[in-house]
This record gives sequence, structure tokens and C-alpha cells, in this order.
Amino acid sequence: MSTTETAIASAEAHSAHNYHPLPVVVASAEGAWMTDVEGRRYLDMLAGYSALNFGHGNRRLIDAAKAQLERVTLTSRAFYHDRFAEFCTELAALCGMETVLPMNTGAEAVETAVKTARKWGYRVKGVPDGMAKIIVASDNFHGRTTTIVSFSTDPEARADFGPYTPGFEIVPYGDLTAMREAMTENTVAVLIEPIQGEAGVLVPPAGYLPGVRELTRERNVLFIADEIQSGLGRTGKTFALDHEGVVPDMYVLGKALGGGVVPVSAVVSSADVLGVFRPGEHGSTFGGNPLACAVALEVIAMLRTGEYQQRAAELGDHLHRELGLLTGGGAVEAVRGRGLWAGVDIAPALGTGREISEKLMEQGVLVKDTHGSTIRIAPPLVISKEDLDWGLDRLRTVLSAR
Repeated sequence: MSTTETAIASAEAHSAHNYHPLPVVVASAEGAWMTDVEGRRYLDMLAGYSALNFGHGNRRLIDAAKAQLERVTLTSRAFYHDRFAEFCTELAALCGMETVLPMNTGAEAVETAVKTARKWGYRVKGVPDGMAKIIVASDNFHGRTTTIVSFSTDPEARADFGPYTPGFEIVPYGDLTAMREAMTENTVAVLIEPIQGEAGVLVPPAGYLPGVRELTRERNVLFIADEIQSGLGRTGKTFALDHEGVVPDMYVLGKALGGGVVPVSAVVSSADVLGVFRPGEHGSTFGGNPLACAVALEVIAMLRTGEYQQRAAELGDHLHRELGLLTGGGAVEAVRGRGLWAGVDIAPALGTGREISEKLMEQGVLVKDTHGSTIRIAPPLVISKEDLDWGLDRLRTVLSAR
């Protein structure tokens, strides 16, 4: 067997089969490129679902991590450390908010947002105990914990994990009327993705997000924006909500916040909202650790220049212009997205999204399929136009092979 085949066979034999990776075994990576164990190079057009917005091995982020590794990596929240206040201050300022509650993974941050909204509902809004409701959208993806899959509409994510956590109302994504009708006096929050990533990079109708903002203010309900995939430069703005001038009550952040180096997530909101917590009511051993704060601070500093947002906007316009040319010819049925983020619906006659992803891998391009016929394209924001065009050329080659 080849080195690749041996590595895959060992992984399949000794790890749970909760993922179905493409048959590539990465050994090293830099910028927008990855190299496998046999020396073959691949253009990364997925970027770790936006966790690698700044590319593989970004020098600024690696240097920040190395410097912190020499000092202190973990204290737990039993003590303060000298990077914590700066991290919270800078992230709050980036978001235009006041208070930060750091965690590790995106799912932890969503769970934190759910707990925050419920506690705010009981302590501030006056909802009767145990009656709080949170409105979510169909086809959402917010993580894979038991509570989060309880309000998923994806059978693959939800089936066989019950009994499910109550307290959630599911309405169609993009349907403001349905959201209004679902609201009651016990509704404490609306939790939505400004762009639904796992669903195929679905952008809601114009006016929907401002409508959600107006409705939640009108009904004294928290607007929670899950910007774990869409935030921190991916769409050409710092946040996807910025495209419509909307500011939520709470941001849920993750993925790119850790720069592809360490897992970092956070809930960012007002002091009034996050102020509902008291010591001992919520926490995480690793949440807000020194190493995480050091890397995230460098991410925030990089975002403050606006350089990465601008690159995503300009290269994103080019990406969508080129992808748009593929529609109408029978190979691509639809293209959606914003910035350096696109969902491409492949005509079923050409194959499934998985099959197209495998063919692209053979051409040296790595993407990911979702929901049968869709592939997602989300390269690191540091990708060059030349490399982006190289990847698009390979997509054209695959789609033209009948």
C-alpha cells in the first residue's frame, strides 16, 4: 500500500467513523496550499470552514503563539492572566459591544448564548421559570451538542440523539412573517446565521436581517447572530451583518478567531445581557486561556487594518463573477454567497457534490460537499488571484468532463 493508503487504513481502523474525509492525508501547509504525505500539493478552497481565514501557518499568528508558549499557556479562570483583559477589551471594541465571555469551540459559544438568553429572559424580561423560548431557522447549523441538534432540521445531525431539549421554535429561514407569528411573550431570543453556511451558503432575502432587528427590538427579544463561519472578514466585511447595517444584541464568534492555531470562541454582548451571570454559573477550564488570548489578539489586530476584509470583497467579486459564468450551461444550477464564500449547486447529471469534490481533489483542489449536490468554496482570505483562478480553472475542467 502507498503511504496515503496506509495512513487512511490506520485511521479507519482506530477512529470513530463520524466523518467521511476525502482520501488525502495532509502533512504540511502554508498560505492557501497543503501538501500530502507523498509530496502532492493541493489548493485549499475550504479553509477549515473559515477557521483558516488567514491561511495556513500565518507568520504573525505563529509568532504570537510561539511567544506566548514561552511564557504561560493555561491558568484556568481561577486566576487572572496578563492577556485576558486586553483580549476582552479589544474584541468588545471590534464588535462595538461591552462585554466578552470567552469559550473554546463554536458549539460551546452557541450553548453559552442559549444559556445567556434564557437567564436574561427569566431575570430581566420576567418570563416564567422554565417557559423561555428561542426562535431558530430551518436548515440551521449551530453545532452538534445534544441541545443544538435538538433544533436542527437535518436528519443526519439529529436522528437517534433524543430525547431532545425543548424550548425552541423553528421557522423558515428568510421568512419574517413566520418569525413574527412564532413570537410570544415567552420568546427570549432569535438565534440565526446571517448567512447559512452548512445549508449551502444561503443568503437571506434583502431586508430580512434589518427586519429581524426591528422585530426583536419591538418585542423585547434578543437578536443573537451566529457569525462563527460568516464573521471576521469572510464576506468582505468584518461581520456579515455589516452588509445591511445591522447590529445584533449578541455576536457568537469562533473559528477564524483562533487563526487556525488554537480553538477560540466567544459570546460578545452588552454588560446588561452578559451581566446576568454570577460566579460559578457558567465556565470552561480552557476558555480565555493565555495562549488563546494571545493568538486572538493578533487576529483582532489584523482585522483592524481592513486589509483582509478588502481582499475578501475584491476577490469575492471576482469569484462570484467567474462562478456566475458557469450557470446556464447545464453544469451548474445555481451559485450563492458573498465575499470569498460560495455555494455551487452541481447539476445532478454530472454527479453528486461528493463525486465532484473527489474529482477536484484529483486535480489538486480541495473543497467540501454538502446536502448532496452542493459544493462549498471558501479559500483563505490570503489566497492570490492567480491561485484562485488556477482553482477555478480546475473546476471548469471537472465540470466540462462529461
